[in-house]
Amino acid sequence: MSGSYDECAGGDDTMDSFWEVGNYKRAVKRFDDGHRLCNDLMGCLQERAKIEKAYGDQLTAWSKRWRQLIEKGPQYGSVERAWLAVMTEAERVSELHQEVKNNLVNEDVEKVKNWQKEAYHKQMIGGFKEAKEAEEGFKKAQKPWAKKLKEMEAAKKTYHMACKEEKLAAAREANGKTEASVTPDQQKKLHEKVDKCKQDTQKAKEKYEKSLEELSKCTPQYMECMEQVFDQCQQHEVKRLTFLKEALLDIKRHLNLTENPSYATIYRELERTILAANTQEDLKWFSNNHGPGMHMNWPIFEEYNPDQASAPPKKKKPDGAPPTPSTDHVAPPGDRSSVSSYEKNQAYSTEWSDDEQPAAYSGNENGGNGNSFEDDSSTGRGVRVRALYDYEGQEQDELSFKAGDELTKTEDEDEQGWCRGRLDNGREGLYPANYVEPI
Repeated sequence: MSGSYDECAGGDDTMDSFWEVGNYKRAVKRFDDGHRLCNDLMGCLQERAKIEKAYGDQLTAWSKRWRQLIEKGPQYGSVERAWLAVMTEAERVSELHQEVKNNLVNEDVEKVKNWQKEAYHKQMIGGFKEAKEAEEGFKKAQKPWAKKLKEMEAAKKTYHMACKEEKLAAAREANGKTEASVTPDQQKKLHEKVDKCKQDTQKAKEKYEKSLEELSKCTPQYMECMEQVFDQCQQHEVKRLTFLKEALLDIKRHLNLTENPSYATIYRELERTILAANTQEDLKWFSNNHGPGMHMNWPIFEEYNPDQASAPPKKKKPDGAPPTPSTDHVAPPGDRSSVSSYEKNQAYSTEWSDDEQPAAYSGNENGGNGNSFEDDSSTGRGVRVRALYDYEGQEQDELSFKAGDELTKTEDEDEQGWCRGRLDNGREGLYPANYVEPI
C-alpha cells in the first residue's frame, strides 16, 4: 500500500482511517460478508430456478389447452398445422426452461455451495477460521504502535494541561500587579508560580515531542506489518471475486438460450412450417370436403316398401382430408368441431403469482358471436323425441337406438333429412329425422 502515515492519518482528526486503532475490523468483517454473499447468491439462483420452472409449466399448460382447441376448432389444412407448430414451439421452449432450472439448481448452486465450504472454515466457538487469523494478525501488528500511541496521547494531554496552568498563573500574576490588596510577598509567590509552570510546560513539551518522535519511528514498521496482514486478506478476496466472476459467467451461459443450438432450431422449424402453409391447397381441400367437390348420392327411383320406413340418403363423409394432428375426419354441418360445454366453462388456471391476470377474450370482438372455437350448440337446449323404429348407426358419427327410446334433438333437420341429437348417456351424433317423433 502506497503513501506515508502522515498522508493517511494527517488532516482531519476525525477521519475513520484504516490505520486508527481497531479500524482493521472492516477488513476482518469481509470474511463474514463473503460467506453470507455466497448464501445470497444461492438464494438468488434458487428463486430464478422457480421462475424458470413456473414459466415452463405455464407454457406447457397453455400449449396443451390451445392444441385441443385448435384441433377441435374450424381451422383446417396447412394453416392449422402452422398454428399447431406454435404450440410445439411452446412445448420445446418449455423443455429448455426446465433445463435452465436444472442447470441453475444442480450445477450453479452446487458449485457455489462447494466453493463456500472450501473457502470458509467454521469454528466450534463460532465465526470462521480465516477471520480469526486475520484479526489476530492485525492485533499483533498494531500492538507495539498502539502502545506508543497511548504514551504519546498521555504526554500530549500532560503538555496541554501544563500550558493551561501556565496561562492561568500568568493571568493571576498580572491581576496581582494591578490590585493594591496583593502584598509584595504574594506577588513574589505568583511570579515564582509562573516560573515553575513554565518549567513544567517545557518538560511536558520535551516529553511530548520525544514520545511523538518514538511513535513516528515505529510507524513505518507498523504500516509494513499491517499491510502484510491486509494483503493476506486481499488474496482471499481475490479468490472470492475471481470465483464469483466465473460463476456468473456460467449462470449467464445457462440463462442465455440464444447460445443453445436447440433454441435456434426450434424457430427455424417453426418458420419452415409456417412458410409451408399453402392457401390454394387448403381451399381445394375445403371445396372437396365441404363444397362442390363433394360426392353426392343423387335421388334415384325406389320401390315402396311398407315394412320399413326409408331413411333419408346418408350424407357421405368426405374423402381425402389432409392429415392433421389427432383428427382426420370432418364433422357434420354446423359442427366442425365444437368444444364441449365443460371445456367452455373451465377457467384457465395458472400458478403465476402476479396480481394482474390477462383479461379473458371477449366475444364482442367477433361480432358478438363469441369465440369461434367455442360450441354454441352444447348449451343444454333441445327437444325431446321418441324413436319410432330401431336404427343402427352405420358410421361413427351416427347414433344407434331402439324403437321407444327417448333422446334429445339438438339441431333441426338439414336439407338431406338428418338431425343431430344426444342420447341420455351423453353421446351425440346424427340420426334420420323420420325415425323419431316429438314427445
